[in-house]
Amino acid sequence: MTRKTVLIADDEKDIVELIAYNLEGEGFAVLKAHDGRTAWERVRKAKPDLVLLDLMMPGMPGMDVCRAIRGHAETAAVPVIMLTAKTEPLDKILGLELGADDYITKPFHVRELIARIRAVLRRAGARAEDVPPGTLEVGGLRIDFGTYRVTVDGRRVDLSSLEFKLLGVLASRPGRVFSREQLLDRVWGRDIYVDTRTVDVHVGRLRKALSVTGGDDPLRTVRGAGYSLG
Repeated sequence: MTRKTVLIADDEKDIVELIAYNLEGEGFAVLKAHDGRTAWERVRKAKPDLVLLDLMMPGMPGMDVCRAIRGHAETAAVPVIMLTAKTEPLDKILGLELGADDYITKPFHVRELIARIRAVLRRAGARAEDVPPGTLEVGGLRIDFGTYRVTVDGRRVDLSSLEFKLLGVLASRPGRVFSREQLLDRVWGRDIYVDTRTVDVHVGRLRKALSVTGGDDPLRTVRGAGYSLG
């Protein structure tokens, strides 16, 4: 089995070495960066399987690195876990809105961090079981589940792996309303610690991405119930 590669981006070298030592002991390959610009360059060149990204770094803040990762087609699907000393809810929400797949605060337990990394990699590497094969078209929205390609009125839409999986679950039953709890279970899984607000944040990101051409919004919000596609 090919080893998964994790890029650790943090300006605190002791933390980088601690995480690297434990990840390598668990069979991961590790890349390191101590500033934001180096982190972004290594993401572009190496295409790691996951990025562990500190929020506060010199040169280029973690939020900007995350924004760059999500803004480029060749890196948009790379999973990102934010690692930061900031604990304000707004910081977490902003990180999720920018496309982070998870968020963990310092100080942290190394075993929990590794469990989070494995959980995110599992989500990124497998489609939802009930995602239909082939392609699906809803109005001007076209989803190709074989190539992970999404277009709206012929224009390509770049989604993160998490956003694509969320769209896939909604697309598995067009018109059906999925509750936030159902989406948490099917997209995030039961082994990750997120609340229903996370679903709202990612649905908002998905809705914004799918509205790239200014056409009708294919996502429907049913107040008090959840979300559906079409």
